[in-house]
Amino acid sequence: MQSFIAAMPNLKLSRNSHLPFVFKPKLVPASIDDPIKLLKKAADTKNLRTGKTIHAHLIVSGEPSKSVDIFQANSLINLYAKCDQVSIARHLFDCLPKRNVVSWSALMAGYLHNGMALEVLGLFKTMVSVDGLCPNEYIFATIFSSCSGSGRVEEGKQCHGYVLKSGLLSYEYVKNALVHMYSSCSEVESAMRVLNTVPGGDILSYNSVINGLLEHGHVREAMEMLGMMVSQCMDWDSVTYITVFGLCARLKDLRLGLQVHGQMLKNDIKCDVFLSSAMIDMYGKCGKVSNAANVFDRLQERNIVSWTAIMAAYFQNGYFEDALGVLSKMGNEDILPNEYTFAVLLNSSAGLSALRQGDLLHTCVEKSGFKDYVIVGNALINMYSKCGNIQAANEVFLDMTCRDSVTWNAMISGFSHHGLGKEALNVFQDMLAAGECPNSITFVGVLSACASLGLVQEGFYYLNQLMKQIGIEPGLEHHTCIVGLLSRSGQLDQAEKYMRTMPVKWDIVAWRTLLNACHVHRNYGLGKQVAEVVVRMDPNDVGTYTLLSNMYAKSRRWDGVVKIRKLMRERNIKKEPGVSWVEIRNTTHIFVSDDNMHPESSQIHEKVGELLAKIKPLGYVPDIAAVLHDVEDEQKEDYLSYHSEKLAIAYGLMKTPTNAPIRVIKNLRICDDCHAAVKLISKVTNRLIIVRDANRFHQFQDGRCSCADYW
Repeated sequence: MQSFIAAMPNLKLSRNSHLPFVFKPKLVPASIDDPIKLLKKAADTKNLRTGKTIHAHLIVSGEPSKSVDIFQANSLINLYAKCDQVSIARHLFDCLPKRNVVSWSALMAGYLHNGMALEVLGLFKTMVSVDGLCPNEYIFATIFSSCSGSGRVEEGKQCHGYVLKSGLLSYEYVKNALVHMYSSCSEVESAMRVLNTVPGGDILSYNSVINGLLEHGHVREAMEMLGMMVSQCMDWDSVTYITVFGLCARLKDLRLGLQVHGQMLKNDIKCDVFLSSAMIDMYGKCGKVSNAANVFDRLQERNIVSWTAIMAAYFQNGYFEDALGVLSKMGNEDILPNEYTFAVLLNSSAGLSALRQGDLLHTCVEKSGFKDYVIVGNALINMYSKCGNIQAANEVFLDMTCRDSVTWNAMISGFSHHGLGKEALNVFQDMLAAGECPNSITFVGVLSACASLGLVQEGFYYLNQLMKQIGIEPGLEHHTCIVGLLSRSGQLDQAEKYMRTMPVKWDIVAWRTLLNACHVHRNYGLGKQVAEVVVRMDPNDVGTYTLLSNMYAKSRRWDGVVKIRKLMRERNIKKEPGVSWVEIRNTTHIFVSDDNMHPESSQIHEKVGELLAKIKPLGYVPDIAAVLHDVEDEQKEDYLSYHSEKLAIAYGLMKTPTNAPIRVIKNLRICDDCHAAVKLISKVTNRLIIVRDANRFHQFQDGRCSCADYW
């Protein structure tokens, strides 16, 4: 018993100690079975204090000459293992002069439940090779679970062969553990082979396989497995419903989701918080936010999973303000956000371009200790990129100790979207140097960066050689980037030929990319042909009519402008009015062209006039060709002066410190005149002015723009 005493350094007993009731003489157990039963109960309930008390009783009541009882020792190992005291369990195990299969099984299970899967595999090898013991069904179930947790599928396959030889695969929980192991290690075919060839099968096996199929993107096979499960008329448990709701969410199949929900109600399945969260997620991904909210509102008990699920449902359907509003409601119920909650909140801020809100959330993230979570870091990069603060996004990126492919892609895409192609390609080279394998999303950002820099040869190298070398099949997005690359470099005929000859089903985005290039390069002949293609694809695409009208106006073909306007009236197509907004000290100020509604409109107009007067000596000449009205030039110039972005920038200059950057968001493409004016305004005011229009970010500084005058 000396080994037990050594394992209890903190337990102090004195002669005058009042022992707990279980040690009173009349209650001292009459047989050894009773303390073993008590230890089992303490282990099952994770009652460490009671278990230690029983351990102490065994120590003080044992005879010094008596050898260690293997049954008691195994019960104690099981107790400490289940109570997360694996080091004590291991000490007891190591001090045993002789161990049986139960000893090994108890310690292995303890390591498994404490997340030490590799220790389990090490013990198994020692047990077989050193002690020469034959594993039983419980040990194999633990081994397969350990292989699942550590991704050690090769060791799992070896144990699979051992199980087949020993005839233990007929045990249901061994089969289930094996199926789960193959499913979680991407060996889905092997999992299905075990399921289909080994007699018997229960709902746990099907749950494991469907989960494994979904986790690795095999949605069609998951549907087939669901059909097999239904055909066998098995009784579903709550895990099955959670799994199937996950399948419905992945497929965005609302009809199937409603059927499963109806079956759940019909079978009177208890709807706990985890099942409800799966339903909320399913309805959110299927676009039924009201259904998701109804499920959430009926919950009697809510945890962070359900709160995050409803928040994500709002976010996924574009209800960004509602998603952000959930945070205060969580606070009212004393629910603290976790890393997934912060990721949804930050991405919702990105959706609103709410930089101030994102900054506040960033502070909360750091105070809450979630800064080093990869999912949070990725969301911060996305938020800062989409809110116009690419420098802050880069600071987050550089500060991250762990990165995944999403991290690299977010930074590459962020730089590309801001027109910083060189920086994007530098990050891509760092990604390759770090050993991170690029995916298809990576190359969209890389090809966009090549387009912004006009690197035609490099772009085709990435498309035709590097992507092929890595094993990525170019998709529509990559080919659209090539159209943009050729277009930006002025090779419009080559871009049009590329679209005509490539066996790609082009969408309206690709054709509009070429149309926009025709507008920028003033190739109005090709532009009209491309516009006809776009209008055939989408007769209600207001942007195409606007670009076509711009082309006619710039070539002073007012008859063409009239023709386009008449066509728009006939088809009841209305041009969206230009709107710009700027955030000043937690308040968003919205402006429309020639705005007189703002309380300080007279001062704003005066500021605009002052700015225009300052930039005219630098060469600014109002680009009246951008005005589509067939009116006098003086009227056109006056109309240009008070475009919404000019008003928003003027107000930002009035209300922010002299060294603060100004960030403006515009719902439409910034016009040529405003673009030229803002470049010079950034020079005379010595300010960084960032404008996000419908196409991209423009960083104006010292008289230049990051888009290099192509947008």
